[in-house]
Amino acid sequence: MGAFCFDNGERMNTTSSSPFPFKFPPTLQDLPSWMQPPEWLVRELQQRIVLLLNHVLQQEPEAMARISRLKGRVVHVDTAQAAIKFIATPAGLLDLAAPDAVADLTVSMTQTNPLTLVQNVMRGEKPEIHIAGDVQLAAEVNWLVDHVRWDMEEDLSRIIGDAPAHTVAQMVGQAVQTLRRFVPAGASAAAPKASA
Repeated sequence: MGAFCFDNGERMNTTSSSPFPFKFPPTLQDLPSWMQPPEWLVRELQQRIVLLLNHVLQQEPEAMARISRLKGRVVHVDTAQAAIKFIATPAGLLDLAAPDAVADLTVSMTQTNPLTLVQNVMRGEKPEIHIAGDVQLAAEVNWLVDHVRWDMEEDLSRIIGDAPAHTVAQMVGQAVQTLRRFVPAGASAAAPKASA
């Protein structure tokens, strides 16, 4: 058992090879480490996040001016699922910082449950965070969070036109409102507030 014989007499070992490029976890305890995405995928996702943030920042000249004054400063954002380090560029945009770069500011999400985090954001609440590091840099990051918004409808209108973009934006808005109705009203009162 474990070998397969072809008509021409060749043998193929079926016990040591798998048609999949990965191994399945032998036990449930190995499941979390087994499900970790490969490093190249994490880096690609981080690059896409930087591109999206820079796209949004380019629509806000005041935000770019503030970031350009912070050139070389590193902000480390840490969640339970992932971490990313941003560095401010002289052009007023963001780039990925080197993995070994020392952070001037660390922003840690205290909420470890991604579903609760999404529910809080859907209610329009800021996520629960812990901030450590440079106070002035923290104030600038807070200003950016409070004042920079992505105008999704404007971006869509460049691709599909004004009327379809408006319709899509309305549909997304209605979906958000519907989701907000499903979030229990008492859930926000039971959650601890953010610490700074």
